[in-house]
Amino acid sequence: MSAGVEGLDETHDPARRSWVPGASEHPEFPVQNLPFGVFSVRGRQPRAGVAIGEFIVDLRGVSAAGLLSGEAEAAVEAAGGGSLSEMLELGAAPRRALRRRLSELLSDNAFSDRIGPLLHPAAECTLHLPCAIGDYTDFYAGIHHATNVGRQFRPEGPLLPNYKHIPIAYHGRSSSIRPSGMPVRRPLGQMKPPDNAPPVFAPCRRLDYELELGIWIGVGNELGEPIPIGQAEGHIAGYSLLNDWSARDIQAWEYRPLGPFLAKNFLTTVSCWIVTPEALAPFRIPQAQRPEGDPAPLAYLSDAEDQARGALDLHLEVLLRTGRMRAQGRLPHRVALSNARHMYWTVAQMVAHHASGGCNLRPGDLFGSGTISGPDEGSGGSMLESTLGGARPIVLPGGEERRFLDDGDEVFLRAYARRPGFASIGFGECRGVIEAARAVR
Repeated sequence: MSAGVEGLDETHDPARRSWVPGASEHPEFPVQNLPFGVFSVRGRQPRAGVAIGEFIVDLRGVSAAGLLSGEAEAAVEAAGGGSLSEMLELGAAPRRALRRRLSELLSDNAFSDRIGPLLHPAAECTLHLPCAIGDYTDFYAGIHHATNVGRQFRPEGPLLPNYKHIPIAYHGRSSSIRPSGMPVRRPLGQMKPPDNAPPVFAPCRRLDYELELGIWIGVGNELGEPIPIGQAEGHIAGYSLLNDWSARDIQAWEYRPLGPFLAKNFLTTVSCWIVTPEALAPFRIPQAQRPEGDPAPLAYLSDAEDQARGALDLHLEVLLRTGRMRAQGRLPHRVALSNARHMYWTVAQMVAHHASGGCNLRPGDLFGSGTISGPDEGSGGSMLESTLGGARPIVLPGGEERRFLDDGDEVFLRAYARRPGFASIGFGECRGVIEAARAVR
């Protein structure tokens, strides 16, 4: 295990192996990951679980077997109602204790007889949203996305003057957040033709994906009490993938002066596993240096420790499979490759800014990072960027072209953390298939 990395313990040892079949070679869920989620089996009540290889461990069963104690047991008791919100509210110590104990149980063959009956094949389980999401906030922290999109509308000045001073965000709608795999109904809305014709109400024609990280809030704060930047990391309970589907033509007409509305609220897809900050400790990196001439963050957003290790080295992918490709048995085709290191603001800065005016964050609240694009060709986190607003189509295997998403298209988001000297971990998929708009009666 590499030296000089903070927050490491025996759970990160790449030599640690699990007795669970196939788990040690699993590309996403080896014993070094152990993300938390909520699952059900054959229509039974949803319950808390942890992913290990191609299986899910029933945490309530582990507790009932008498294999937990202290803070680890308290964490599972808090998650007994089919939502992880109360567990996240307990803060980092119980979460760490539970992860550490599970790592021991799943790597020591002496426990296989007692844990084995509590393993459920993931393919036979249904995954649910891990929390009852009270509030959802979508940030705009991907500077390359902000620049690429801004350049299409403001070539002379792609970024608005506030971008490098403040973590830009808007409040979204939490009721339409759904778990990975839920179909995406093409939205209807008002659109303005490019000529002088009046607006029309019709199905969106420029449907797009957005490659984002989801950030789960654990411990909240009281109304009127800001969260200092040096304490913000302690309020972050974990990470998922997030696809904030966007209707670009609806958005173009409605977003002034108050921002997106129907263009965003029809569906947001989130991957179902919460990857903990502890699992991601080996993949912390310094926040990228700001280019010369960029303003330094104001004091309430500035913290030396956060700048030293507040960013994440996560490989992010977007894959696309059309209905024709699916019928032909083709695999999804990768259309974008990016990295979380390209965010202009750290997650701790997002938390500190969100609460700086006194807004109270609550356990189970969800942030979106904003679209994370890279600086290179092929790293656009949205079709709006990859196709230059529809002017340059993406060419897929078999010769199909896409400027925006068609009905039947299937979009996959994936994330992997890799570093020499450590086991690689992943997030599971964030997936959705586009369905035709429902006619207005």
